[in-house]
Amino acid sequence: AGCLAQQHTMSASMNTYTDAQVEAKIATLRGLVEQLTERVEANEGAIAQNSSDMDVSYLVICGALVFFMQAGFAMLEAGIVQSKNVTNILFKNMIDASIAAICFWLLGYGFAYGTDKGYGFIGSDNFATEDIHNGTGGWEGWFFQWAFTGACATIVAGSVAERTKLEAYFIYSIVLTTFIYPVVVHWGWGSGWLSAWGAWPNDDGKAHPIFTYSEDSNGMIDFAGSGVVHMVGGFSGLMGAIVVGPRTGKFDPITGQAIELTQGNKTLQSLGVFILWFGWYGFNCGSTLMISGGAANVAGKVAMTTTISAATGCITASILGKVFDGHFDVSIGLNGILAGLVSITANCSVVNPWMALIIGFVGAIILYAGHHILNVLKIDDPCDACVVHGFCGVWGIWATGIFCTDENVQYAAYPNTNDACGRGEQFGVQVVGSLCIIAWTVATAGALFVAIDKTVGMRVSSDMEDLGLDASEHGLTGYPLVELADKPPAHYANQAPPPPPNQYSAPPQETVQQRVAPPPVPAAPAPPSVQAPQPTYPANMVYAPQAPQFAQPPYGGYGMPFGSA
Repeated sequence: AGCLAQQHTMSASMNTYTDAQVEAKIATLRGLVEQLTERVEANEGAIAQNSSDMDVSYLVICGALVFFMQAGFAMLEAGIVQSKNVTNILFKNMIDASIAAICFWLLGYGFAYGTDKGYGFIGSDNFATEDIHNGTGGWEGWFFQWAFTGACATIVAGSVAERTKLEAYFIYSIVLTTFIYPVVVHWGWGSGWLSAWGAWPNDDGKAHPIFTYSEDSNGMIDFAGSGVVHMVGGFSGLMGAIVVGPRTGKFDPITGQAIELTQGNKTLQSLGVFILWFGWYGFNCGSTLMISGGAANVAGKVAMTTTISAATGCITASILGKVFDGHFDVSIGLNGILAGLVSITANCSVVNPWMALIIGFVGAIILYAGHHILNVLKIDDPCDACVVHGFCGVWGIWATGIFCTDENVQYAAYPNTNDACGRGEQFGVQVVGSLCIIAWTVATAGALFVAIDKTVGMRVSSDMEDLGLDASEHGLTGYPLVELADKPPAHYANQAPPPPPNQYSAPPQETVQQRVAPPPVPAAPAPPSVQAPQPTYPANMVYAPQAPQFAQPPYGGYGMPFGSA
């Protein structure tokens, strides 16, 4: 009875609302719904804008990391060359990045990412980034790709170091960053015939890459540039080293054996490689091109596979040096790191960690074997740049086809869903792509270097090479002849050695390290029947018999020449 009474009361209460009051309340509720909808839409827009801002910021930061690799290349190469050529190699690294910025902005970026006319060879618009403005954005994309261009160009500096004219290097750097490299970028990353994203799309807008020209194929997978960047730089350096010829004294004229001209500065070599390793996380992880929408997980996986491959390359190369050379060589271990990094760059997003270990292991073997193959062929690459970047780059492209899985390819956001890796097609695509990159680079860079050699000349004179490019190209003349006083170069080996020190020699001058000078020792006359032989040296070389190892060198610590180990 109580429930019936309560229901009757509520019904009576509801019947007290007029139609106007009901409509007013409904209108109020509609207004609240509209306000909530507007707020949700505004939040969605803000979230989308924040995601875009995060992606842009991520790409700018990664691009800065890649650009910082220029410092790594500079330190590594400065630690490898002789002290008389250090300024020259630093200058080349500096000018590479600057030339790349102007040339890639004016023409290179358009050739790389401009609209394809249907042949899949080269872009045809967006020169001087004319299509990028405040309303469209895209500035960060140019910046990130410029950093890659500078890295590709500076690889060549190590291959032709210590004997190449600056004028010749200027010409090469301009042509590489304007034409040779951007064409390969268009093939692999733009809308070219090898691309996984834009290869000959039909009206449906989907990519139709080789071999099947349908969604059943992926195109060449080169996630961060083992082929596009490193192979182009490495094989260009190889052609430059062949055309310019070996450094004077590098190969014994009688036995043909390679001679170590300098042990280099291991501190600078180590600093350079660690900077490169650090920057490589921007190189590989940044190639996701975004951080939102699940791309962060892919970037994390890339960081892991990159680290494992680099570490494996280091350990393997160090062990190879111990087994075959009898000692642990830090230089070969450092190059092993780079070999592992180059080898994993193409496939870092489509392989699993245990696969990365194998890839780095094989990369180190290729490094060690390639170094000795170059010596057998009498090709002088002071930094082994063509081995690290060219040969290991080929392995990185091939390893992608060997180890990739269809699941990993789809996880890495490649556009087509298929079983190309599982049925072996992907390996064929990778081989074809690598061979085409080699053919293009060898043909174009080789023709360019030959043309330069026949016109302005590739190589400095022998006198300038002996004096050092720091003096001949940059006007620096303050270097002590440490190499000559300590150990004459191979091409002076037939001349008389410097007189050995004896008990009758005057003590060396007091150095800045000595707080208290030792008591003077009176000089005794030499026996009349003994006369030390007088050495002869080229006119542009001066021998200082007063123990130049005590002199303050222009770089390095007290008493330690810049180029000593």
